[in-house]
Amino acid sequence: MTSSTPAMPAIRVAMMPKDTNAHGTIFGGVILSYIDQAGAIAARAFGAPKVVTVSMKEVQFRQPVYVGDIVSFYTDVTRLGTTSITVKVIVQAERYREPGSSVLVTDAEVVYVGVDEQFNKVPIRRPGTA
Repeated sequence: MTSSTPAMPAIRVAMMPKDTNAHGTIFGGVILSYIDQAGAIAARAFGAPKVVTVSMKEVQFRQPVYVGDIVSFYTDVTRLGTTSITVKVIVQAERYREPGSSVLVTDAEVVYVGVDEQFNKVPIRRPGTA
């Protein structure tokens, strides 16, 4: 973990054989799905009860993820707009075969928009407000 990584992950998950591709590593799409979920969890905790994903900035995979690795998705809300919220998600993997060893897999900036039941944009509630 780096000093800029938040202390608590939004999600921690053990990667399983069902998540692998033909190369024996975890599908990038599986990681992308968890990035989206982790960011939405952070947005919700920050005052956005219902959000939809608008964009995910470039995701560059730096290290592979293997079956048995414990993958942590750390989040940090970096921008709070009127109807949007931007969350940085940092992905790290604890190596199954190397206890105590951890690698940075990727990071992403994800933008969400608050919506109502008809999926119309709504203002994001600010923390500490009704």
